[in-house]
Amino acid sequence: MAKGPLATDELAKKFEVEKITPYMRFVKDEGLDIISAHYVPNLKTVELKPWARRGGAGVFINHEASQVTNDCYVCEIPAGKSLNPQRQMFEEMVLVLSGRGSTTVWAKDGRRTTFEWKAGAIFAIPLNCQHQHFNGSGQEPARFVSVTNCPSVLNMYNDLDFLFGLDFDFKGRFGGEPDFFSAKGEQKGFLLTTNFVPDAVNLPLIAAKERGAGGGHIRFNMAGGSIASHISQFPIATYKKAHAHDPGAHVILLNGEGYSLMWAEGEEPKRYDWEPGTLIVPPTNVFHQHFNTGPTPARYLAFKHPGIRNEQGVPLAWLSRRLGGNQIDYADETAEVRRLFAEALAKHGLTPKMDEFYEAELATLPPKRVPV
Repeated sequence: MAKGPLATDELAKKFEVEKITPYMRFVKDEGLDIISAHYVPNLKTVELKPWARRGGAGVFINHEASQVTNDCYVCEIPAGKSLNPQRQMFEEMVLVLSGRGSTTVWAKDGRRTTFEWKAGAIFAIPLNCQHQHFNGSGQEPARFVSVTNCPSVLNMYNDLDFLFGLDFDFKGRFGGEPDFFSAKGEQKGFLLTTNFVPDAVNLPLIAAKERGAGGGHIRFNMAGGSIASHISQFPIATYKKAHAHDPGAHVILLNGEGYSLMWAEGEEPKRYDWEPGTLIVPPTNVFHQHFNTGPTPARYLAFKHPGIRNEQGVPLAWLSRRLGGNQIDYADETAEVRRLFAEALAKHGLTPKMDEFYEAELATLPPKRVPV
């Protein structure tokens, strides 16, 4: 992505002392690398380093797109081993990338709840609960990716003893229930309230025509947390509508083949190819659009910092720019978008299946806004 606006060296010098946050100092002291890219081709193969505090190996992924809202890290549990127990005063959501294992969660009273997981599982760590991850294989490592809101919490309190050592149970979040991490859940509209999804790749979705291309969608609230998350899927030889939103969206491809375009207002789009395990983190208010060029439906998971909604509770990224939202209607996209998509499909012997969606949109397309 293009760099943001730059100040003079003289002005930058006056803000230099404010550049390094408590969170950034913490990450540096962990002794791990920080991937500062908005695009990671495959989280399953990204290089990791020993992580003393966790007892495994890891890498942080953080940059100006999310560094003060939420963060991302990849962690690996060695074969036949476990990570060190930890409790933390920030929320965390986990996607298992590879391997199998289990996690134990407990509060001060000592009651323990253990659940098993494998690649494709999603779960959340209840706030400030002791927890420990175990690798269930003696031959292969297990790897997961987590998104947390550690940056905003640590920058607020600036105290690691508080962050990792507070002896307090949030009983409304977790009370030692033995079925806390069962696959049960309550569905209301798009939102599924649950604490564990055993198989994100095959989870049934709800039709979401508003995002275009006849796709499916489901949103999660896990462990009573504030981190937003959702899964979206779209059919073969189709693509979703472009949109932009607030910082902190970590988009992880679960299955399928294709690419995304990202561009700031007034700039040319840049292409990012993806496969299962690819991570894309769109910067603040940067438009992005996802295209399925493979022979199967494409599905991704997004962990997000909560974004701006309208007075009805609808995210602005779901509303047409013609209505004041941040989504570009198919009718308003450039011819280049469609040309690039047709070319990408042709390499696989496919042709676009978008005409029915272009036509369906016209029936409800709002009029263009008249500049004031």
